[in-house]
Amino acid sequence: MSADHDITETLDAQGLNCPMPVVKSKQAIDGLASGEVLEVVATDPGSMSDIEGWAESTNGVELLEQIEGDDVYKHYVRKTDE
Repeated sequence: MSADHDITETLDAQGLNCPMPVVKSKQAIDGLASGEVLEVVATDPGSMSDIEGWAESTNGVELLEQIEGDDVYKHYVRKTDE
């Protein structure tokens, strides 16, 4: 997979542990318009499952992609009309 998304905003959540990447992601996505994409960059391996679970259980949020790199995890979330 590749991160070929039209990114509106990047959230640097590096160094933050659960649940802060999700908390910060929610705050950031609330400030976006429908259709805009938030890139979340985290160092917490738990962010992979945490952000996926948050996106699945939250109306108005669509998880587009997750990329696991060398100690860095990137998440791409789109705000939707729901």
